[in-house]
Amino acid sequence: MQINTLGPFGPVSRLTLGGGGIGQLWGEASDTDSVDTLRRAVDAGIDLIDTAPGYKNCEKMVAKAFGGKLPDGVRITTKYGLGTPPASEVYDRLRASLDASLAAMRLPRVDLMILHSEIRPDDFEYRAGQPPKDIRSTSLSLYRQAVVPAFERLVSEGLIGAWGITGINHAAATVDAMSSGPRPAVVQAIANLMDSPGEMNGTGLAPRPRDVITAAKTHGVGVMGVRAVQAGALTSGIDRPEQSPTSADFDRAASYRALCKQWGEDPAIIAHRYAVGVDGVDTLVLGVKNVAELEQALDAERQGPLDAEQVAAIDALGLRL
Repeated sequence: MQINTLGPFGPVSRLTLGGGGIGQLWGEASDTDSVDTLRRAVDAGIDLIDTAPGYKNCEKMVAKAFGGKLPDGVRITTKYGLGTPPASEVYDRLRASLDASLAAMRLPRVDLMILHSEIRPDDFEYRAGQPPKDIRSTSLSLYRQAVVPAFERLVSEGLIGAWGITGINHAAATVDAMSSGPRPAVVQAIANLMDSPGEMNGTGLAPRPRDVITAAKTHGVGVMGVRAVQAGALTSGIDRPEQSPTSADFDRAASYRALCKQWGEDPAIIAHRYAVGVDGVDTLVLGVKNVAELEQALDAERQGPLDAEQVAAIDALGLRL
Protein backbone atom coordinates (compact mmCIF):
# COMPACT_ATOMS: atom_id res chain seq x y z
CA MET A 1 0.00 0.00 0.00
CA GLN A 2 1.48 3.31 -1.09
CA ILE A 3 1.63 6.03 1.57
CA ASN A 4 0.86 9.64 0.62
CA THR A 5 0.71 12.88 2.63
CA LEU A 6 -2.79 14.13 3.38
CA GLY A 7 -1.91 17.79 3.84
CA PRO A 8 -1.28 18.71 7.49
CA PHE A 9 -3.04 15.48 8.56
CA GLY A 10 0.18 13.72 7.63
CA PRO A 11 1.04 10.32 6.13
CA VAL A 12 -1.90 8.17 5.11
CA SER A 13 -2.53 5.06 3.02
CA ARG A 14 -3.45 5.71 -0.61
CA LEU A 15 -6.80 4.04 0.11
CA THR A 16 -9.22 4.91 2.94
CA LEU A 17 -12.09 2.66 3.95
CA GLY A 18 -15.34 4.60 3.72
CA GLY A 19 -18.33 4.01 5.97
CA GLY A 20 -21.31 3.93 3.61
CA GLY A 21 -20.72 0.36 2.47
CA ILE A 22 -19.70 -1.08 5.82
CA GLY A 23 -22.64 0.77 7.36
CA GLN A 24 -24.96 -1.30 5.13
CA LEU A 25 -26.34 1.86 3.58
CA TRP A 26 -26.90 0.27 0.17
CA GLY A 27 -26.94 -3.21 -1.30
CA GLU A 28 -26.94 -6.53 0.53
CA ALA A 29 -24.46 -6.65 3.41
CA SER A 30 -24.46 -8.39 6.79
CA ASP A 31 -22.70 -7.54 10.05
CA THR A 32 -20.19 -10.27 9.20
CA ASP A 33 -19.51 -8.63 5.82
CA SER A 34 -18.88 -5.28 7.49
CA VAL A 35 -16.64 -6.61 10.26
CA ASP A 36 -14.64 -8.79 7.88
CA THR A 37 -14.19 -5.84 5.50
CA LEU A 38 -12.94 -3.57 8.28
CA ARG A 39 -10.43 -6.14 9.50
CA ARG A 40 -9.25 -7.08 6.01
CA ALA A 41 -8.75 -3.41 5.13
CA VAL A 42 -6.47 -2.89 8.11
CA ASP A 43 -4.57 -6.10 7.39
CA ALA A 44 -4.03 -4.85 3.81
CA GLY A 45 -2.43 -1.61 5.02
CA ILE A 46 -5.37 0.81 5.00
CA ASP A 47 -4.79 3.07 7.99
CA LEU A 48 -7.72 5.52 7.79
CA ILE A 49 -11.41 4.70 8.31
CA ASP A 50 -13.96 7.32 7.29
CA THR A 51 -17.17 7.10 9.33
CA ALA A 52 -20.29 9.18 9.95
CA PRO A 53 -23.47 8.80 12.00
CA GLY A 54 -25.36 9.22 8.73
CA TYR A 55 -23.82 5.99 7.44
CA LYS A 56 -26.44 3.85 9.18
CA ASN A 57 -24.64 1.05 11.10
CA CYS A 58 -21.10 2.15 10.28
CA GLU A 59 -19.96 3.35 13.69
CA LYS A 60 -21.50 0.35 15.41
CA MET A 61 -19.59 -1.93 13.04
CA VAL A 62 -16.31 -0.19 13.98
CA ALA A 63 -16.97 -1.01 17.63
CA LYS A 64 -17.88 -4.58 16.73
CA ALA A 65 -14.74 -5.08 14.65
CA PHE A 66 -12.22 -3.54 17.03
CA GLY A 67 -13.82 -3.66 20.48
CA GLY A 68 -13.14 -0.03 21.31
CA LYS A 69 -9.41 -0.13 20.54
CA LEU A 70 -8.23 0.70 17.03
CA PRO A 71 -5.27 -1.28 15.70
CA ASP A 72 -1.91 0.45 16.03
CA GLY A 73 -1.41 3.16 13.42
CA VAL A 74 -5.07 3.24 12.33
CA ARG A 75 -6.85 6.60 12.45
CA ILE A 76 -10.53 7.39 12.19
CA THR A 77 -12.88 10.18 11.16
CA THR A 78 -16.46 11.11 11.87
CA LYS A 79 -18.76 13.74 10.39
CA TYR A 80 -21.77 15.87 11.19
CA GLY A 81 -24.35 17.37 8.84
CA LEU A 82 -24.75 20.65 10.67
CA GLY A 83 -26.82 22.68 8.23
CA THR A 84 -27.25 26.34 9.16
CA PRO A 85 -28.54 26.64 12.74
CA PRO A 86 -28.14 29.75 14.93
CA ALA A 87 -24.45 30.46 15.55
CA SER A 88 -24.94 30.03 19.29
CA GLU A 89 -25.91 26.36 18.76
CA VAL A 90 -23.04 25.28 16.50
CA TYR A 91 -20.56 24.06 19.11
CA ASP A 92 -23.21 22.24 21.14
CA ARG A 93 -24.54 20.45 18.05
CA LEU A 94 -21.09 19.42 16.88
CA ARG A 95 -20.20 18.25 20.39
CA ALA A 96 -23.43 16.26 20.80
CA SER A 97 -22.90 14.47 17.49
CA LEU A 98 -19.27 13.78 18.31
CA ASP A 99 -20.15 12.41 21.75
CA ALA A 100 -22.71 10.07 20.18
CA SER A 101 -20.19 8.87 17.61
CA LEU A 102 -17.53 8.27 20.23
CA ALA A 103 -20.00 6.28 22.31
CA ALA A 104 -21.09 4.23 19.29
CA MET A 105 -17.49 3.42 18.32
CA ARG A 106 -16.37 3.08 21.96
CA LEU A 107 -13.49 5.48 21.40
CA PRO A 108 -12.20 8.43 23.49
CA ARG A 109 -11.46 10.68 20.49
CA VAL A 110 -11.33 10.80 16.68
CA ASP A 111 -8.45 11.94 14.53
CA LEU A 112 -10.57 14.02 12.17
CA MET A 113 -14.09 15.49 12.25
CA ILE A 114 -15.58 16.65 8.97
CA LEU A 115 -18.42 19.06 8.29
CA HIS A 116 -20.76 16.73 6.39
CA SER A 117 -23.05 19.43 5.02
CA GLU A 118 -21.88 21.30 1.93
CA ILE A 119 -20.86 24.95 2.23
CA ARG A 120 -22.94 27.34 0.13
CA PRO A 121 -23.04 31.08 -0.58
CA ASP A 122 -25.36 32.79 1.89
CA ASP A 123 -27.84 33.87 -0.79
CA PHE A 124 -27.99 30.61 -2.76
CA GLU A 125 -31.45 29.12 -3.37
CA TYR A 126 -31.91 25.45 -4.25
CA ARG A 127 -34.22 24.15 -6.90
CA ALA A 128 -37.75 23.06 -6.04
CA GLY A 129 -37.95 19.63 -4.47
CA GLN A 130 -34.64 19.90 -2.59
CA PRO A 131 -34.49 19.89 1.24
CA PRO A 132 -34.56 23.36 2.84
CA LYS A 133 -31.21 25.06 2.33
CA ASP A 134 -30.59 25.54 6.06
CA ILE A 135 -30.97 21.79 6.60
CA ARG A 136 -28.87 20.48 3.72
CA SER A 137 -26.10 23.10 3.66
CA THR A 138 -24.01 25.43 5.82
CA SER A 139 -23.81 29.08 4.83
CA LEU A 140 -20.33 30.42 4.18
CA SER A 141 -20.76 33.15 6.77
CA LEU A 142 -21.79 30.68 9.51
CA TYR A 143 -18.85 28.48 8.58
CA ARG A 144 -16.46 31.36 9.20
CA GLN A 145 -18.29 32.84 12.18
CA ALA A 146 -19.05 29.73 14.21
CA VAL A 147 -18.05 26.42 12.61
CA VAL A 148 -14.32 27.07 12.41
CA PRO A 149 -14.10 28.30 16.03
CA ALA A 150 -16.15 25.31 17.21
CA PHE A 151 -13.86 22.84 15.46
CA GLU A 152 -10.80 24.63 16.82
CA ARG A 153 -12.28 24.37 20.32
CA LEU A 154 -12.81 20.61 19.91
CA VAL A 155 -9.17 20.29 18.86
CA SER A 156 -8.03 22.23 21.92
CA GLU A 157 -10.18 19.98 24.12
CA GLY A 158 -8.43 16.91 22.75
CA LEU A 159 -11.60 15.35 21.35
CA ILE A 160 -10.55 15.62 17.68
CA GLY A 161 -7.12 15.76 16.15
CA ALA A 162 -8.06 17.93 13.17
CA TRP A 163 -11.09 18.99 11.14
CA GLY A 164 -12.19 19.11 7.53
CA ILE A 165 -14.97 20.03 5.12
CA THR A 166 -17.07 18.42 2.41
CA GLY A 167 -16.37 19.93 -1.00
CA ILE A 168 -18.89 18.05 -3.13
CA ASN A 169 -21.00 20.94 -4.49
CA HIS A 170 -20.72 24.74 -4.61
CA ALA A 171 -17.15 24.71 -5.88
CA ALA A 172 -16.79 28.50 -5.56
CA ALA A 173 -17.90 28.54 -1.90
CA THR A 174 -15.67 25.55 -1.11
CA VAL A 175 -12.67 27.25 -2.67
CA ASP A 176 -13.52 30.43 -0.73
CA ALA A 177 -13.64 28.42 2.52
CA MET A 178 -10.11 27.14 1.88
CA SER A 179 -8.67 30.45 0.72
CA SER A 180 -8.03 31.99 4.14
CA GLY A 181 -7.40 30.59 7.58
CA PRO A 182 -7.84 28.90 9.80
CA ARG A 183 -7.99 26.37 6.98
CA PRO A 184 -9.35 22.82 7.18
CA ALA A 185 -6.81 20.01 7.30
CA VAL A 186 -8.67 18.14 4.55
CA VAL A 187 -11.46 18.45 2.02
CA GLN A 188 -13.49 15.61 0.56
CA ALA A 189 -13.92 16.01 -3.20
CA ILE A 190 -15.34 13.97 -6.06
CA ALA A 191 -12.70 11.88 -7.82
CA ASN A 192 -14.07 9.83 -10.68
CA LEU A 193 -13.71 9.75 -14.45
CA MET A 194 -17.11 11.42 -14.95
CA ASP A 195 -16.52 14.21 -12.38
CA SER A 196 -20.00 13.24 -11.21
CA PRO A 197 -21.42 13.40 -7.67
CA GLY A 198 -24.64 11.73 -8.85
CA GLU A 199 -27.60 12.27 -6.54
CA MET A 200 -25.44 14.20 -4.09
CA ASN A 201 -25.71 17.28 -6.31
CA GLY A 202 -29.07 19.01 -6.06
CA THR A 203 -27.71 22.46 -6.79
CA GLY A 204 -28.13 22.61 -10.55
CA LEU A 205 -24.52 23.81 -10.71
CA ALA A 206 -21.63 22.10 -12.46
CA PRO A 207 -19.72 20.24 -9.70
CA ARG A 208 -16.17 21.30 -10.81
CA PRO A 209 -14.36 18.84 -8.51
CA ARG A 210 -11.00 19.34 -10.18
CA ASP A 211 -11.14 23.05 -9.41
CA VAL A 212 -11.76 22.17 -5.76
CA ILE A 213 -8.82 19.75 -5.74
CA THR A 214 -6.51 22.30 -7.40
CA ALA A 215 -7.48 24.96 -4.85
CA ALA A 216 -6.89 22.54 -1.99
CA LYS A 217 -3.37 21.85 -3.23
CA THR A 218 -2.73 25.58 -3.63
CA HIS A 219 -3.71 26.24 -0.01
CA GLY A 220 -2.06 23.20 1.58
CA VAL A 221 -5.29 21.29 2.26
CA GLY A 222 -5.26 17.49 2.01
CA VAL A 223 -7.66 15.85 -0.46
CA MET A 224 -9.77 12.77 0.24
CA GLY A 225 -11.23 11.63 -3.09
CA VAL A 226 -14.70 10.08 -2.97
CA ARG A 227 -17.07 8.17 -5.27
CA ALA A 228 -14.41 6.56 -7.44
CA VAL A 229 -16.98 4.32 -9.12
CA GLN A 230 -19.80 6.89 -8.81
CA ALA A 231 -21.94 4.69 -6.57
CA GLY A 232 -21.69 1.80 -9.02
CA ALA A 233 -22.29 3.74 -12.24
CA LEU A 234 -18.74 2.88 -13.34
CA THR A 235 -18.99 -0.84 -12.61
CA SER A 236 -20.48 -3.76 -14.50
CA GLY A 237 -23.76 -3.40 -12.59
CA ILE A 238 -25.33 -1.14 -9.96
CA ASP A 239 -27.29 -1.78 -6.77
CA ARG A 240 -28.95 1.64 -6.58
CA PRO A 241 -32.60 2.40 -7.47
CA GLU A 242 -33.63 2.76 -11.08
CA GLN A 243 -34.49 6.25 -12.35
CA SER A 244 -31.82 7.97 -10.27
CA PRO A 245 -28.85 10.15 -11.20
CA THR A 246 -26.65 7.11 -10.60
CA SER A 247 -28.66 4.92 -12.97
CA ALA A 248 -28.55 7.75 -15.52
CA ASP A 249 -24.76 7.88 -15.16
CA PHE A 250 -24.63 4.09 -15.56
CA ASP A 251 -26.51 4.36 -18.84
CA ARG A 252 -24.31 7.25 -19.98
CA ALA A 253 -21.18 5.20 -19.19
CA ALA A 254 -22.01 2.43 -21.69
CA SER A 255 -19.11 3.57 -23.89
CA TYR A 256 -16.78 3.28 -20.90
CA ARG A 257 -17.82 -0.31 -20.23
CA ALA A 258 -17.35 -1.08 -23.92
CA LEU A 259 -13.83 0.35 -23.77
CA CYS A 260 -13.01 -1.76 -20.70
CA LYS A 261 -14.33 -4.83 -22.49
CA GLN A 262 -12.10 -4.00 -25.44
CA TRP A 263 -9.14 -3.84 -23.02
CA GLY A 264 -10.23 -7.06 -21.28
CA GLU A 265 -10.48 -5.19 -17.97
CA ASP A 266 -13.02 -4.93 -15.14
CA PRO A 267 -14.68 -1.47 -15.21
CA ALA A 268 -14.54 -1.16 -11.40
CA ILE A 269 -10.80 -1.77 -11.29
CA ILE A 270 -10.14 0.66 -14.14
CA ALA A 271 -12.33 3.29 -12.43
CA HIS A 272 -10.37 2.93 -9.19
CA ARG A 273 -7.05 3.14 -11.04
CA TYR A 274 -8.26 6.29 -12.83
CA ALA A 275 -9.31 7.83 -9.50
CA VAL A 276 -6.06 7.12 -7.63
CA GLY A 277 -4.28 8.84 -10.50
CA VAL A 278 -6.33 12.05 -10.37
CA ASP A 279 -3.78 14.78 -9.78
CA GLY A 280 -4.01 16.13 -6.24
CA VAL A 281 -5.92 13.26 -4.61
CA ASP A 282 -4.00 12.07 -1.54
CA THR A 283 -6.22 9.19 -0.45
CA LEU A 284 -9.18 7.57 -2.16
CA VAL A 285 -12.19 6.74 0.03
CA LEU A 286 -13.68 3.35 -0.84
CA GLY A 287 -17.43 2.73 -0.80
CA VAL A 288 -17.09 -1.07 -0.66
CA LYS A 289 -19.50 -3.19 1.38
CA ASN A 290 -17.81 -6.60 1.47
CA VAL A 291 -14.41 -8.24 1.17
CA ALA A 292 -14.87 -9.15 -2.49
CA GLU A 293 -15.40 -5.50 -3.45
CA LEU A 294 -12.51 -4.48 -1.20
CA GLU A 295 -10.19 -6.95 -2.92
CA GLN A 296 -11.02 -5.34 -6.27
CA ALA A 297 -9.99 -1.94 -4.93
CA LEU A 298 -6.83 -3.38 -3.38
CA ASP A 299 -5.95 -4.95 -6.72
CA ALA A 300 -6.44 -1.58 -8.42
CA GLU A 301 -4.20 0.13 -5.86
CA ARG A 302 -1.48 -2.46 -6.36
CA GLN A 303 -1.58 -1.89 -10.12
CA GLY A 304 -1.41 1.85 -9.60
CA PRO A 305 -2.67 4.71 -11.80
CA LEU A 306 -3.50 4.14 -15.45
CA ASP A 307 -0.94 5.12 -18.05
CA ALA A 308 -1.38 8.39 -19.92
CA GLU A 309 -2.73 6.71 -23.05
CA GLN A 310 -5.48 4.94 -21.11
CA VAL A 311 -6.49 8.14 -19.33
CA ALA A 312 -6.61 9.96 -22.66
CA ALA A 313 -8.78 7.23 -24.17
CA ILE A 314 -11.24 7.45 -21.27
CA ASP A 315 -11.34 11.26 -21.33
CA ALA A 316 -11.94 11.14 -25.08
CA LEU A 317 -15.27 9.41 -24.41
CA GLY A 318 -16.61 12.81 -23.30
CA LEU A 319 -18.15 11.57 -20.06
CA ARG A 320 -16.88 14.31 -17.76
CA LEU A 321 -19.57 16.76 -16.71
